[in-house]
Amino acid sequence: MADFFHSVRLDRDKCRGCTNCIKRCPTGAIRVRGGKAHIIKERCIDCGECINVCPHHAKYAEQEPLEIINNFKYKIALPAPTLYGQFNNLDDVDYVLTALKKIGFDDVFEVSKGAELVSDATRRLFEQGQIKTPAISSACPAIVRLIRVNFPNLIDHVVPLNSPMEIAAKLAREKAIKETGLDNKDIGVFFITPCPAKMTAIKSPVCLDGSQVNGAFAIKEIYPALLSQMNHLKSVDNMQDSGIIGVSWASSGGEASALLRDNCLAADGIENVIKILNEIEDEKLENIDFIELNACTGGCVGGSLTYENPYVAKARMKRLRKYLPVSCNRLDTVDVPDVMFWHKALQATDVMKLADSVPEAMKKMAEKQAIIKRLPGLDCGSCGAPTCRALAEDVVNGEASVDDCIIRLKQKLQRLEGEEKKEEKK
Repeated sequence: MADFFHSVRLDRDKCRGCTNCIKRCPTGAIRVRGGKAHIIKERCIDCGECINVCPHHAKYAEQEPLEIINNFKYKIALPAPTLYGQFNNLDDVDYVLTALKKIGFDDVFEVSKGAELVSDATRRLFEQGQIKTPAISSACPAIVRLIRVNFPNLIDHVVPLNSPMEIAAKLAREKAIKETGLDNKDIGVFFITPCPAKMTAIKSPVCLDGSQVNGAFAIKEIYPALLSQMNHLKSVDNMQDSGIIGVSWASSGGEASALLRDNCLAADGIENVIKILNEIEDEKLENIDFIELNACTGGCVGGSLTYENPYVAKARMKRLRKYLPVSCNRLDTVDVPDVMFWHKALQATDVMKLADSVPEAMKKMAEKQAIIKRLPGLDCGSCGAPTCRALAEDVVNGEASVDDCIIRLKQKLQRLEGEEKKEEKK
């Protein structure tokens, strides 16, 4: 756990300790102590929810400057399909792809091409009966991390396929090596990302020995430079190599619809996702083959690192579909790399245990339950913890005091005030 990397960071100078973030964090990874927020990295899933709700812009995603591409002799951009929805009246994705070359990249490889290959691979897993239902998509790294942390019993349901980003990166590298004759180390592959979770997946891959991607740039940071180039393009290169199936992955439901099956479900927004995962654990979902889950509202178009309103972007993506073929990529038409499937099994991450030894954990659990009974159960967040239960856990771990509870403190002061008045009357 100590080695887990997370991309969401805190600017302490901007933080006002307002507690908005602790109330919206889905894994209880944030505390406010001493008037400043603190992110518990072992619990953070990099969903970016705190970035979205922070009114003071104190949360941000760590990322590299665009200049790092110059550390490589050959630079490849991997645009997420979400990028296309940021531009108004776009009817040809080659405008975006050409603009990426204009800002410094030597080649561009669409992640939507990798998405079409993942869709085909998932269809084949179903045909071969090699998948446990309801199968859960592994495409969103925030969801995979959430399952590892909060829903370890569902790990066997996660589809053992790597993300379209990794598959696209591997194919792009092999193509570049073949065409340029350069060594692998001289080729830099960079993802244009809608969310911080993808950055974490690059820095700390879960089921891969190492990522094929060298870094990532936020869509909202690269958008102005792209728009400037697109406004001055006199001609475009013919690079588009994906269709409706791949591009539709940008919005919630796109991956599920690509499976061409009736019994699929798609949910987006972290709160809705948690409800679905709870229902899977409780075995309440019947006759569902596949479940697509996106941490961001609306899917990747709602990522915290995008530029455009997610609903506007989704409408633009829908319009763009009519200019695209259905699909351009299948497993039998591409030399699929060994990165298609996980290199190692997905493992649970135990961040909830109170102690390493069972006796000590039992003792702390008893203390925790006793403290919970003393707390009001309002889950107001005024103490700096998201819930009374979380505060109780912090207390037994020596990270907080019961007196941090504002309600208890107020009641204590009222009792003292009452006792003083009684003494005065005597």
